[in-house]
Amino acid sequence: MSVEQQEIAQYVCMQAPFSLLDSSAYEYFVNHLDIIYLTRENQTQWLQSENPKLFLIRSGLYDLVDAKGDVVTRLAQGDYFGFPSLLTGEAIQNRLAVQKEGIVYMLSQTHFDFLRREYKSFEQYFVRAHANRLLSSHYKSKNDSWSERKISELMARTAITLAPDASIRQSAKKMKQHGVSSIMITQHAHLVGVVTDRDLRNRVLADEVNPQDAVSSIMTAKPKFIFENNRVFSALHLMLKHNIHHLPVLDENHKPIGMITSTDLLRQQKSDPVQLIGRIYKAHTITDLKRYAKEIPELLRGFSYNIDDISLIGKLLSGLTDALTSRLIHLFQEEHGAAPTSFSFICFGSQAREEQTLHSDQDNGLLLPNDLSTDQQAYFKSMGKFVCENLVECGIRRCPGNIMASSDECRMSVNDWSERFFRWIKSPTPDAMLNCKIFFDLRFIEGSNALYTAFCEQLIRISRNDLFYAAMATDISSNSVPIGLFNKFKTEKTDENNKYIDLKKRGVVIINDIVRLYALKAGIKRANTQERLEALLKHKLLSKEDIYNLKDCWRFLTQLRLSTQINEEGLPSNCINPNKLNSLERHQLKEAFYLVKQAQQAAAFKFARGSL
Repeated sequence: MSVEQQEIAQYVCMQAPFSLLDSSAYEYFVNHLDIIYLTRENQTQWLQSENPKLFLIRSGLYDLVDAKGDVVTRLAQGDYFGFPSLLTGEAIQNRLAVQKEGIVYMLSQTHFDFLRREYKSFEQYFVRAHANRLLSSHYKSKNDSWSERKISELMARTAITLAPDASIRQSAKKMKQHGVSSIMITQHAHLVGVVTDRDLRNRVLADEVNPQDAVSSIMTAKPKFIFENNRVFSALHLMLKHNIHHLPVLDENHKPIGMITSTDLLRQQKSDPVQLIGRIYKAHTITDLKRYAKEIPELLRGFSYNIDDISLIGKLLSGLTDALTSRLIHLFQEEHGAAPTSFSFICFGSQAREEQTLHSDQDNGLLLPNDLSTDQQAYFKSMGKFVCENLVECGIRRCPGNIMASSDECRMSVNDWSERFFRWIKSPTPDAMLNCKIFFDLRFIEGSNALYTAFCEQLIRISRNDLFYAAMATDISSNSVPIGLFNKFKTEKTDENNKYIDLKKRGVVIINDIVRLYALKAGIKRANTQERLEALLKHKLLSKEDIYNLKDCWRFLTQLRLSTQINEEGLPSNCINPNKLNSLERHQLKEAFYLVKQAQQAAAFKFARGSL
């Protein structure tokens, strides 16, 4: 090597992925690169579709700009660009904008392909970099999709609050002063109630209440609320379900930060799925529900073409199932009278995680008070049967394992449910582990939220058992990812000898199991896998890198799985033929399975060794 090449080699060997490879890799790079001085005058000539190259920045500052004129990312010393077209063979979509001139090293397609073939880590690095670039672009553009936006992004105002002992007149004056139609009533910085302009009309003027009375006398106590990081779709669903128009927004510490209205949200969307949920909640008969339910499959196909993140379909499907379930409970009570005591209708599994697919079946149950009379038990048995049988009529399949509120084993008192969980935790047999995978993902649908909350508190207490965590980690390790020797896919075959991989069993389920294990250890009450991972960022059980890897892997595998279902490719449900993927998708799939396998091994080591 010349002196100049030696100096370049010293720089290149410090950059990933060369810092992880043998010296022969960066020596090859140095021996075959070209050096350019990139300026505003020559910037347009280098990103050309007919001659793609890999670029490594030595100095300078550059913006990568997409076809819309938006900056995809800013590039500086040590950054690469040009690799997406080298990996995919697709035309170059972006252009370069020089902010500060500098030196850039350039490698041709031929030499890039040589390094891909010879050094697996080199290829994995750029496949992962491309996946991260795609995700970054998705996160930049998803604000265009109403369903993806966070509630906090729609809020223009801070919280308008008042103490419960303030007068009704003071609340009206404050609402007028700030030009709002509602106000939050707080005590010790925590939400205790809400007053709206409708309350002032109906509860004060219409009833001739003294305006000097305390505002607490007319407020809606213990109102529904939503957290700032929840999505617009979740807020719409909550408003439609409970027929409310003002929804307080809280931070993660349950402190009020603002109010969002149905008008705010409806400006963001004109979506048929949300309108369908609204029609379901207002249905007057079973016949109406069945008619609306028939619209769901075609509606989902159309919805999938209009969103960036197809995994949102899981949330939408679960929302539709929630709506059908809730409305059936109300229709039952209209026919048989109000429930004789409090109850909580709950769901498990994929519905609880809000990750349903077109092939998901029912997983639900009834949580009841202790010491019910025979007549009360008979009432809820009829309710469970009514709801589950009509869900089948609406297209939500019967659970093969009979995990449904129509079953005596899924319609129990708080004490009986707690005892059941305690037996599984105390004696973690394989059957017990299988039950825990289903039942430890649970979510409230309808009835008494207080009863459900009390039950969840019991579950957190009884699940603190290191033997139980170790057994769960061991069970997770028994399910292998479909990657064999020489990084080849391990496929199964249909009767017609079509090859396939079960993305649910061999990928998504493993991630769900790993995340559930860490969430239980951390005492996280949420069931949704992505929300559990987000909550785990505040704990020290997993590194940020591991959390982000699991989030990206889950999203990628879920999108492949749902795309296969929607397009009906003739394989078993949840399955995909890897040979039908393009080269980059196959690389991404292998990378996802590799990261899942790493997470499996880490969980087994941590929990089996009792290091947490």
